[in-house]
Amino acid sequence: MQDPGSEEAVGVVDEVDLARAQEYSLLSALLLRSPDAQMLGRLAHLRGDGSPLGLAHTALGEAAARTDAKSAAREHFTLFVGLGRGELLPYASFYLTGFLHGRPLANLRQALQRIGVERVVGQAEPEDHAAIVLEVMAGLAGGVIPAPAGIDREIFDHHLAPWIARFFTDLEKSASADFYARVGTLGRTFMGIETQAFLLPR
Repeated sequence: MQDPGSEEAVGVVDEVDLARAQEYSLLSALLLRSPDAQMLGRLAHLRGDGSPLGLAHTALGEAAARTDAKSAAREHFTLFVGLGRGELLPYASFYLTGFLHGRPLANLRQALQRIGVERVVGQAEPEDHAAIVLEVMAGLAGGVIPAPAGIDREIFDHHLAPWIARFFTDLEKSASADFYARVGTLGRTFMGIETQAFLLPR
């Protein structure tokens, strides 16, 4: 999938939707793999205003400034991989049913098939992994994935809203997390904003 921030990928996209796409893309990238030194360096410059989202950006930037790639990788491994399994299981099926590869995954696959999103060859994670659903939302918001109006709301309402805030809250509160606790705060805050925005009439 193309980077939602690339000029080729984005046609005429509302500035708010482009900002949403970048937020989704950042969260997706950080959940899928730990940041390298270059990414941590970029994140260290994050600053925000006094809004909840702005404060979450500032906290993530400060955490990135005091974290090195090795520490971030260790956190990511402990939280999401582990010896056998990680501390957290960032899958819709697990959060909604207590099991992996459940009905939520099947439902999501059907929804993605309807809009022409196919599983990437070699992708080990099932589609209901938080990072993958967030990447899809980035593509929809940024115009990379062409879809009828309202599909982003449908994907969010049915495949993220029922569980993603709980996941980010668990990440935020994890005793194993420092840098990733701030990722949890950012995710929880942004998901709250999206939830409220999708309630507004369009």
